[in-house]
This record gives sequence, structure tokens and C-alpha cells, in this order.
Amino acid sequence: MAARYLLLSMREDSWNSLAVYADDAVVGHVMWGRDEDGSHWIGGMLIDGAEQGKGLGRALLRTITGWLAVQDGCWTIRLAYHPDNVVAGRLYESLGFVPTGAVDGDEVIAELSPSRVGAER
Repeated sequence: MAARYLLLSMREDSWNSLAVYADDAVVGHVMWGRDEDGSHWIGGMLIDGAEQGKGLGRALLRTITGWLAVQDGCWTIRLAYHPDNVVAGRLYESLGFVPTGAVDGDEVIAELSPSRVGAER
């Protein structure tokens, strides 16, 4: 999947790929982008299976939402996830993301106000 996301970032202007590091090792991938309406998006978030459960996903989301929240014109941060991915849904909710009621294909869209970044539950 990470290779697919990297190609998407290379071929489209809307996504920017970032490597996720733990110490000196690449352990994941994340993309960010800005939509035409000015909303900022997080996508393509992957943490290597062997590294999951160590808090890296939470640390990644704290870092990227903090960075996106201070970008010019950022009025909301959005992401989408499959509703069967209960672990991801709980993580996003614990960081303040709220489902919008909208869907993208079969994925739930959730958003976080930049003013709520860092206000974990």
C-alpha cells in the first residue's frame, strides 16, 4: 500500500507523502493534502505491523495535526476510515476527530477543528 500511496503523491498535485520514522528506521507512511475548499486532509496512514501497538500512530497524528493546524487557511483537518476499522476509529475519536456524517465510498469522513488539536479525551 505504501508504494501505491507514493505513486499517488508523485502523479497528483493534491497529496504529499511523508515517511514515518522511529529512531533511524522508516516504520510507516502518511500523506497530507489540501482540498479545493481549503480543508486539510490526512491520508495513506500506515504503520508497519511489527511496530503497531507502540503508540506510533498516536504520535504521528499528534505531530501531523499540530503541523496542519498552523498552516495558512487551515479551517478543518479531515480523514477517512473504514467503519470496520474500530481501532482506528477509537484512535481518531480519542484525538478529537468527529464523524461528519458524510462518506467517501465506503469510508467514514471525520474532522478535527484546528482549535481542538491537542485536546485529547
